Amino acid sequence: MKTIKIFTLFMFFLPAITGFSQFKNVLLPLPKGATYFYSQVEPSIYINPNDPAKIVAGSVMNDYYYSKDTGNSWHAKSMYSRFGVNGDPCLLVDQKGFYYYFHLSNLKGERLKGGIVCQRSRFLKGRFKRKTHTFINGKFHDKEWAVSNPINGDIYLTWTQFDAYDSSDPRDRSNILFSKSSNYGKAWSLPVVISKYSGDCKDDDDTAEGAVPAVGPNGEIYVAWARSEKIYFNKSLDAGSTWLPAEKEIGLQKNGWTLNVPGIYRCNGLPITACDISNSAYRGTIYVNWADQRNGEDDTDIWLKKSKDGGENWSAPIKVNSDQQKAQQFFTWMTVDQVTGLVYCVFYDRRNTKGNETNVYLAVSDNGGTSFKNYKISNSSFLPNPKIFFGDYTNISVHNGIIRPIWSRLDDTKISLLTAIINQSALLGISAE
Repeated sequence: MKTIKIFTLFMFFLPAITGFSQFKNVLLPLPKGATYFYSQVEPSIYINPNDPAKIVAGSVMNDYYYSKDTGNSWHAKSMYSRFGVNGDPCLLVDQKGFYYYFHLSNLKGERLKGGIVCQRSRFLKGRFKRKTHTFINGKFHDKEWAVSNPINGDIYLTWTQFDAYDSSDPRDRSNILFSKSSNYGKAWSLPVVISKYSGDCKDDDDTAEGAVPAVGPNGEIYVAWARSEKIYFNKSLDAGSTWLPAEKEIGLQKNGWTLNVPGIYRCNGLPITACDISNSAYRGTIYVNWADQRNGEDDTDIWLKKSKDGGENWSAPIKVNSDQQKAQQFFTWMTVDQVTGLVYCVFYDRRNTKGNETNVYLAVSDNGGTSFKNYKISNSSFLPNPKIFFGDYTNISVHNGIIRPIWSRLDDTKISLLTAIINQSALLGISAE
């Protein structure tokens, strides 16, 4: 999350075009204490694997949500920290049932010189008593994401470090950092740089960013990121102590990190990494999912590559969205159901709409990412406002067939946050697009 300029608001409302979806959409309430104009963008959601009725979520700037009924109803509150809260929430629930809320810090009002904060709670309602700060070195730390190792309880965290955010000075560089906690978030290891090749600090195509970690069946750590219109990959086989001598290029990302999508304030192709650790036939498969414009700026698509041998070799790019016409699909997020091994992606989609009207789609693969079935899950489309910050991503959590995507909606100047009530068993009786 960065500092965003607030533009003059248009005092009119553009109604959404009604569409048809077979899935219940649920609106998450704005916390009463929310004061940030762009609240409810950049969401994160996580189903408690120990008790799937309990689900937590977060959004910019410091919003926290929880549900006790699998997402049918929600409570909301604001998050606070002595380190400050500066957005980019990442929600996580580990095997012990601890709830984690990661976010950027805003220490002493220095938004662009902060680090990463981990808040931990034993309780769904979010009594976050344990609050730890990973690292402060006077640089800007951005877009953190975390994953829990179910074997030993370690938490792995990756993010981008900017020497100086938005700097054009070639001496200022961006790198991918890694840190871990071996005591359930109480303390964090000194961060290490896992990208041999740095990027610039412009938050653009030549910046190194978008690192989302994944854990393998034996505790391997996998992570991919974007830089210079390519996707790079690194891994550790010893809980983060050592990494490959240099990251591997595993694919092209046409038009790079920054994608021009009409009607959207800004858009990126952030790559998502996941690994199947279920007992399915695809156990151990690594997946990397992203968006790019290899088919033209008027045809942004969602892509996936997979590796069955620990990242040594990768498949050709697999198109996730099933439409054949030129249409915009963007802001993808991917997860694997670690009970069934099915792969899920959620993204915005403009097939079958006019102009910049936007829907939300779910893509599902039951064959290890070889092909995907697509379903429209938003009840109606919306028309975004290009002058209003819309965040940088969606999110999704799945556990044993319980599917809970989360996305922001923008109707002129009004931002809202939604999930959909979807179960894999119900998808079996619905025709895919």
